[in-house]
Amino acid sequence: MPPPLLTLQDIHLTFGGTPLLEGAELSISERERVCLVGRNGSGKSTLLKIAAGGVEADRGARFAQPGATIRYLAQEPDLTGFDSVLDYVEAGLAPGDDPYRARSLLDELGLTGDEEPARLSGGEARRAALARVLAPQPDILLLDEPTNHLDLPAIEWLESELAGLRSALVLISHDRRFLTRLSRATVWLDRGITRRIERGFADFEAWRDQTLEEEERDQHKLGRRIVAEEHWMRYGVTARRKRNMRRVGQLADLRKTFREHRGALGSVKMAVSEAELSGKLVVEADRIAKSFGETPIVRDFSIRIQRGDRIGLVGPNGAGKTTLLKMLTGELVPDEGTVTLGANLQMATLDQRRDALDPAKSVRDTLTGGRGDAVFVGGQTRHVIGYMKDFLFAPEQAGTPVSRLSGGERGRLTLAVALARPSNLLVLDEPTNDLDLETLDLLEEMIDDYPGTVLLVSHDRDFLDRTVTAVVVAEGEGRWNAYAGGYTDMVARRGAGVAAKAAAKGGTKPPRARAGAAVVPAKARLSFKDKHALETLPVRISALESEIEKLAKTVADPGLYARDRAGFDKASAALAKAQAELAQAEDEWLRLEGLREQADAR
Repeated sequence: MPPPLLTLQDIHLTFGGTPLLEGAELSISERERVCLVGRNGSGKSTLLKIAAGGVEADRGARFAQPGATIRYLAQEPDLTGFDSVLDYVEAGLAPGDDPYRARSLLDELGLTGDEEPARLSGGEARRAALARVLAPQPDILLLDEPTNHLDLPAIEWLESELAGLRSALVLISHDRRFLTRLSRATVWLDRGITRRIERGFADFEAWRDQTLEEEERDQHKLGRRIVAEEHWMRYGVTARRKRNMRRVGQLADLRKTFREHRGALGSVKMAVSEAELSGKLVVEADRIAKSFGETPIVRDFSIRIQRGDRIGLVGPNGAGKTTLLKMLTGELVPDEGTVTLGANLQMATLDQRRDALDPAKSVRDTLTGGRGDAVFVGGQTRHVIGYMKDFLFAPEQAGTPVSRLSGGERGRLTLAVALARPSNLLVLDEPTNDLDLETLDLLEEMIDDYPGTVLLVSHDRDFLDRTVTAVVVAEGEGRWNAYAGGYTDMVARRGAGVAAKAAAKGGTKPPRARAGAAVVPAKARLSFKDKHALETLPVRISALESEIEKLAKTVADPGLYARDRAGFDKASAALAKAQAELAQAEDEWLRLEGLREQADAR
């Protein structure tokens, strides 16, 4: 097996007196698929910048194989200095790269290349940056939150594109499904150091929890050992004139180890302030419609939302999700039809642009409204510092202006403001933006326990599956349909994921939906071959899952590579093949199951 293309060894970096990286390591070989995970602020983006050569560590070694091509996608790409998007993308090509691939990728991503970089939206800038790093087909792709600002069709297209590349991948993302489908190894950055398992993100959370439990047990044992040593120091040498200096030194070392142990980072503690229960009927929309100019956004749409419902709105960018949400909550009057709001509604809103935050205000004033140091949460008065700690803010950040917070910190602050308001209707527009996985877990639990009603807009498929009871989908040309269950249930019934919004005349071509997600024809029937496949695929899927589990255990053997190089290579190749076959089999089963349900409904 050839040596790694890129290695980082014993990386140390300190910002403002606080150690960020304390011995972090990273190794990337040909065609590896690695996800880099960790809490917001743990240093993931910084480690990726060091890997890309953009940041220099205080200590440690970075080595890249001579001639290896590395491309890095930053969270906030810089397109300044270029006259057009095409110029920006082509500037990333090396001699010998195919210039036509740049235009092809821009076309797939819904851009023409003639756009002015200064006029691009956040989503368009992210698409241009993706085209720039994908066009050369480099040896290593370092992608920092590649799905940010992308809609569902673009995310599923990107999954398909990355899965077919020969490049090695290092991915940072809060999108669980994206990581699960693309990663084959996981690097966990925690308290400045990295740990690695040769398994994808699907196995990460169980492994992380087990690791933290073992660490807590070890720390508890260390504490008990210190107590025993201290007891010996006090009573075990009373009859002696001379102490055992070796044991005195050992005790000092034990105390130092125990004192300097950095426990796991704190968890966000979310509790929503509950208002009195609303009436049973929360929202009733009757044949509502809305158009902007000649473009229909919503037409002839009706829905009844009752207390306790969790409704997810999904669709491509520009489909009108936020417009529909505003009509359902009474903020926007429909052109046609009526919206009736239930009795005793108290609404708390989280908007996707975080417009509720004043960048000039401090964190303290944002939470208290500039009135002292108290926050009224859940019927109780709390000190603002204690409430800040629930959302992982340090006490010294109380006076920090909002403008100086990171994206993740602004996301947590917006949640803290929204959840402090008494409510029985929670409206969340892209709540998962800039949140780390642990914060997402807590938000999901909070939504699950919330006694009121929830309306949310999201492009995160896993988050939708975990939180909503029904999905309202943009079908195109202003048509919207509701499906019971989560996003996966909707795909099974509809036969497809969210389709890209049709381009306006003379406009750009939108990105394709994921390969294999074609819409089921209205009069489709199950052939004999389809029926046979529908019956046999579950057995095939189960066999593949068992095979993958065995191969993963083989590859995870830490001594296999040194003991049997050929065996390791063979097992790794077999594991990748089985995982690809499993994904294909699951997609085929979903397609056929949707076909069967449609045939049964006729």
